[in-house]
Amino acid sequence: MFTGFGTLANVALVLAGGASGLVVQKGLKDDVQHTLMNALGVAVMFIGISGGMTGLLTVGKGKLETGGAMLMVISLVIGTLLGSWLKLDDRMNSLAAWTKRVVRVKDESNRFVEGMVNATLVMSVGAMAIMGSLQDGLHQDPSVLITKGILDCVIAMIFASTMGIGVLFSVIPMGLYQGAITLLAQVVQPYLSDRLTLQLSYIGSVLIFVVGFNLVFSDRKMKVANMLPALLIPVAWECIQLLL
Repeated sequence: MFTGFGTLANVALVLAGGASGLVVQKGLKDDVQHTLMNALGVAVMFIGISGGMTGLLTVGKGKLETGGAMLMVISLVIGTLLGSWLKLDDRMNSLAAWTKRVVRVKDESNRFVEGMVNATLVMSVGAMAIMGSLQDGLHQDPSVLITKGILDCVIAMIFASTMGIGVLFSVIPMGLYQGAITLLAQVVQPYLSDRLTLQLSYIGSVLIFVVGFNLVFSDRKMKVANMLPALLIPVAWECIQLLL
């Protein structure tokens, strides 16, 4: 195996799942697509909840104990303020809209943009994307990213069956993101402690929950991309602790 094989395999699996979803889409009625979207949203919400609970709840002395809630709140507040200032949500939607124009997709609705943005967030925000890319870069071991790719394949299939071809183009930001982590693995690895990995995992899971919420309650969407800098706060806190 060569460095970067995991990301390439992940991209290929997403494309395969998305293409399958486009084929299935042609036989689905609008009400069925809407029901599938709600079902996918609920599934994504529970994926986010389960991931978030691994960091917020621990078993100690025979009972459940909470921890990390303060860091989560601070990360979300500061991260959202920073993301709103940078207008990340608008920029991500603009990127998707630009992609739509470049590939000349005729879509009167906003499904192309929604599909690309939502699929990118679900597939890129999470521990598997980060740890899998690091493992690929450090040890040329793509196993985690291949496993992630299989999960992403199913997600892409369902997303594409309801949101259309925009989902396939989520492989561009996802591939660049994971590829960058893989290439920088040697630089990042010494600073990535188990504690930081856990923090990134459960805060990322909270963001995944928000994506699921948006899929179910489309009339009350939250700007998830503006919350992405929340993932930088645990990194900054870890650096401060190393310096003290």
